[in-house]
Amino acid sequence: MKESKEELKTKLTPIQYDVTQNEATERPFSGEYDDFYEEGIFVDVVSGEPLFSSTDKYDAGCGWPSFSKPISKLTEKKDSKLFRTRTEVRSTDADSHLGHVFDDGPAEMGGLRYCINSAAMRFVPYQDLEKEGYGDYQSLFEN
Repeated sequence: MKESKEELKTKLTPIQYDVTQNEATERPFSGEYDDFYEEGIFVDVVSGEPLFSSTDKYDAGCGWPSFSKPISKLTEKKDSKLFRTRTEVRSTDADSHLGHVFDDGPAEMGGLRYCINSAAMRFVPYQDLEKEGYGDYQSLFEN
């Protein structure tokens, strides 16, 4: 069941709410996960839906966490709010605004750059995956 706007306002910080519910964007280089490289997965801060693995994270130098691919299906929407058309990415379960995907990522990683707001995500460390119900994702870290 989707939480009401009032429930989300009590659960999320103001920036988390603004990003996920109002399609806001964090200031570049201000997010918690921009320069963050611990082993684990990133989940939707609203629903807990798995989004990205740290194994697919890279430094794009853009000021936001960047990933080469998601670990679950995301919803993509055309976004023409600025002076150019972009592809917005949203979580599937909660329909949270996450950020945008661009085709300027490293070719050796598939060529995509998922540029994601830190405020839209929560990090689950590798050692806590099983405990938090994400044990199926431990295989992402096996060499």
